[in-house]
Amino acid sequence: MKDHRRYSNKTKAAFILLVVMLIILLGNFNTLRNSKNVNDNINAIYKDRLVVAHYIFQYSKELHFIKAEAEKLNLSDNIKKDEIIHTLDIIHDIDDLYAKTVLTNKEKQYFDAFLLSCKEINKQVESKNWNKIAISSAEALKTLESLSQIQIEEGKAKLAVANAMYSRNNSLGQLQIALLIILGGITFYLLIVKKIKQKIKIPEPPSMN
Repeated sequence: MKDHRRYSNKTKAAFILLVVMLIILLGNFNTLRNSKNVNDNINAIYKDRLVVAHYIFQYSKELHFIKAEAEKLNLSDNIKKDEIIHTLDIIHDIDDLYAKTVLTNKEKQYFDAFLLSCKEINKQVESKNWNKIAISSAEALKTLESLSQIQIEEGKAKLAVANAMYSRNNSLGQLQIALLIILGGITFYLLIVKKIKQKIKIPEPPSMN
């Protein structure tokens, strides 16, 4: 009977151990998957947000230069044309880099509008229409402001997702630690405490005979 009870206690302990270990294993698998997602979101914030923000800054700098050159009254037309064409070449080089980034549909829409403004600048520079070049440059700069705002919103969204995943991973880690502590306590009780109790013999009362 004692052997059966001892076997029963060990079976209970083994079953509890198996269940808890399975929960921890599934929790670890989910944590690893979430960690990968967090890493992907952080990389996206860098690759598709911070890098693009740098391109937008470069665009803005070159367009401000074009607008300023087009509005100068004391500069010859030929010098204006050469400097603006050179600046447009720099902008076109950035176009290739920007197009390789991951763009949402909304971003692509604004980027296409930006390219049209640059195309209009390129068209007007041949006819030396400085007033229209200044207007197209201003329109392109407004489009860049919209793109910049989209980048900020997308970056905040991805950061929020990454923070949420981190919080879930942290909670799962605490749960796993709690389960291990509970497991240790139950196992200790079933295998040690009960075994000690079974070994303690209650003395029989003295016989009256």
